[in-house]
Amino acid sequence: MFTKDGVVYASEPCKELRVTAVRALPYAMLLLTFSSGEQRLFDLTTLEGSAFEPLKQESVQHTVAVFHGAVTWLDGEIDCSPEYLYAHSYAYTAPDMVG
Repeated sequence: MFTKDGVVYASEPCKELRVTAVRALPYAMLLLTFSSGEQRLFDLTTLEGSAFEPLKQESVQHTVAVFHGAVTWLDGEIDCSPEYLYAHSYAYTAPDMVG
């Protein structure tokens, strides 16, 4: 239980989820690093709607950046929340390069 702004909540407070790093990969994939330390893979082709149409172009995919914990393209013209990216991505573990 915790209290915030005078309101008592029955659950525990959740840490804000943020993207801390992003890298565009081939085949419309993103490698995301979250504030939890987790790395995950996200498939850009799953984004639907006219706002995401420009992301069909590989050159636009590579304009990806992190801005205040969200992922953006084209200097912020297109964005996607960290919560959505996390919920629709897949766990990724970097291969061990030793040995």
